[in-house]
Amino acid sequence: MRKSTLKISALGILLSFATAFGQETDSLTVKNALKEASKTQEGVKTVTSSKEDNNRNVMLNAANNTSPRDVNIGLPATVGGITILENDLPSVYFFWPELPNKTWRQSVGLERTGLLKMDQLANTMGDLGFAVNSYSQTGTKDFKLKGKFTTSNFGWLQGDVNASGPISKNGWTYTVGAFANYDPSTFKLGFNRNVDETKIFRAGVTKYFNDDKGKISILYKYADSFNVGNYAVFQYGAEGKVTELDNFRIGRDSYVVNDGQIRMKDILSGQDYWAGMSGKDNRTSSHNIDIFGNYLLNNGWNFKFSTRAHFATARMSTIIPLSIFNADASAGYTLASNGQAYSGAVGTQLAMHTPETPITNIAGRFSLNKQIGNHNVTVGLLEQYYNIDKFTSNRSFFFQTVGAQPQRLIGPNTDSYGFYNYNSGGEFHSGTENKLSVYANDEWKISDNFNLSYCLHLRNQILDGQFSTTPRTTNFVFGANDFQNIKENWFHVAGSLNATYNINKNFGLLANFLYTEENRRLESYSTAFAPDTGKIKSPLGAFGVFWNTNFIQLISQATWLTKNGYLGRYNLVNPSNTTQVSIAQVDYSIQTLGWTTDFVLKPFKGFNLHYLITFQNPVYKDFAFDAFGQNYNYGDKNVVGVAKTLMEIDPSYTTGKFRFWASFRYFSKQYASITNALYFAPRWETFGGVNYTINKNINVGATVINFLNQRGASGTINGAELITDASQYYGRLLTGTYIMPLTGQFSVSFNF
Repeated sequence: MRKSTLKISALGILLSFATAFGQETDSLTVKNALKEASKTQEGVKTVTSSKEDNNRNVMLNAANNTSPRDVNIGLPATVGGITILENDLPSVYFFWPELPNKTWRQSVGLERTGLLKMDQLANTMGDLGFAVNSYSQTGTKDFKLKGKFTTSNFGWLQGDVNASGPISKNGWTYTVGAFANYDPSTFKLGFNRNVDETKIFRAGVTKYFNDDKGKISILYKYADSFNVGNYAVFQYGAEGKVTELDNFRIGRDSYVVNDGQIRMKDILSGQDYWAGMSGKDNRTSSHNIDIFGNYLLNNGWNFKFSTRAHFATARMSTIIPLSIFNADASAGYTLASNGQAYSGAVGTQLAMHTPETPITNIAGRFSLNKQIGNHNVTVGLLEQYYNIDKFTSNRSFFFQTVGAQPQRLIGPNTDSYGFYNYNSGGEFHSGTENKLSVYANDEWKISDNFNLSYCLHLRNQILDGQFSTTPRTTNFVFGANDFQNIKENWFHVAGSLNATYNINKNFGLLANFLYTEENRRLESYSTAFAPDTGKIKSPLGAFGVFWNTNFIQLISQATWLTKNGYLGRYNLVNPSNTTQVSIAQVDYSIQTLGWTTDFVLKPFKGFNLHYLITFQNPVYKDFAFDAFGQNYNYGDKNVVGVAKTLMEIDPSYTTGKFRFWASFRYFSKQYASITNALYFAPRWETFGGVNYTINKNINVGATVINFLNQRGASGTINGAELITDASQYYGRLLTGTYIMPLTGQFSVSFNF
């Protein structure tokens, strides 16, 4: 092994960054909302109610080039990551099996992109968290052509172009665009050049109404995408540090089996088949028709509408590393490619494949908005219909060598292809979800010093489908009588209350309260366990101060947040006898208390410094279970994978035609086991770049990701749920996700 020991510098598949808590405290919100602070007639500077905030940092993802990063709220990141809205509606209704990045990418085909605050997502969607809100480029009255070409030192090729202009003199216009991404990432697969291949095509027309009454757009979007994930192998050591292996470079080598093939058994038909990690077996395609716009009514109300018909065909191939063990020559492992005997480190892998699955999503949002005296009032209706037809996750297990571009192994317990335990833990659900919501919001300017905003969101959710509680044992195939009906009807309440009060011209107080409810989704019925369908509640309370001058815009806020209804399923290993394994299902809650300070400083012309620091303490509550004749209680243990200290430093300087910028993100140590015995060391994520304006139409830019060239890994450590002595894992080979290695990117943008 290499002698140098590297500190953990990795992100998970989904990044947790930045703020923390509260509707007004995220860095993107503060940087822009305070910057836009308005002066009243008496010259009072206060926090505005800007609903969206535009900022490049939400798109700086240190793990890959395909998605915006997740914005941390003190709770574990979901698999789906940050919510992505397009034209005020979710880009996908549910992230599994159609991940948002299979149909949505940051593109010049979007007129604008911003970040919705937590209260806005609760008000309009009834959900908890932050959201990227984007709007498609519509037709324009004058001809416009814009585009961007991006490449990297690893061969990334991305082309993006959009054209729009008039069709006729009576207000009809057009828009058309194309996005193509061919990204090999930073590692080399054994079976395909690119890790991500995505194509998105857009076309549409817009009609502008007379007398500036509004417009209506009809847009079509086609998307086609596949993506291959990767993991790193490393040796775990003391203080959460890892050592890079001689035969595996973190972030530069592939841990995906070198032929990219997995063998499966269809859980519905029993048919055996091969599936690939690239190509049609892992490709999702979708057709999207949006009709949206606004119309100013004669009584002063602005009617805004957005409707969508989304039809997708999802296919997904996934490989997840489970463990690594050593096998000597007598263990009986051979290379599947040539039958040669193998001894050494063996990786256990879980393979999952979802065959062609039709998905339909019909959605619409309709709202009325008007300024009535000191009240800015919005009332709205949101309808979301979702159908997924016979979702399955076929599963198998296999062994592979441990190193770059590993080879599949045949072992004493596998079949002749090297696979075993077909469909053990396989998944199935089918049916429809329907959500119908009504909401109302009022932004009330009580006085020049006092602003109050409040909203109520009422939602009815209906589930109608099929699932099965039949245990999924080895070689399992569903029978005709294995299915049960799902019939659920739930009512949810969500809303927020936000207040700001100026004590003097520049200084004031703010207080926020947020509440959301949910039960379960169809996806919750995928396994053989019937889910707990009790109400999941998420109250959030915050109190803080703001200070706003021409030189500094600062906000500091403390927040309390809790959420129940988490469901964990664990494969437990007896610490006293590692041959004994038990399965535990745990219902638990998470509570977090945090304090965030965020400011933007402008000491002299051209220079801007943004700084954010968050201290938080997310802990488990009611986390108790029995295993191996003992009771375990992990209440008040820190949540796995969430840093307790977060920091961001963003300096930038503009002079003449040049703009220099950097972004530094710090994450304190993150626990890797629920006992808190194992953890990953603190890490920095770094970005930097320079932009040059050639003329009013052409810009060039260079970006460096991870310019400190940190390498490492992150994630959780399987089998460590009951471990209290971290030294048991020192020197062991483990797998995890990681930050991108040092990467240079270059782009050319044009806008005519």
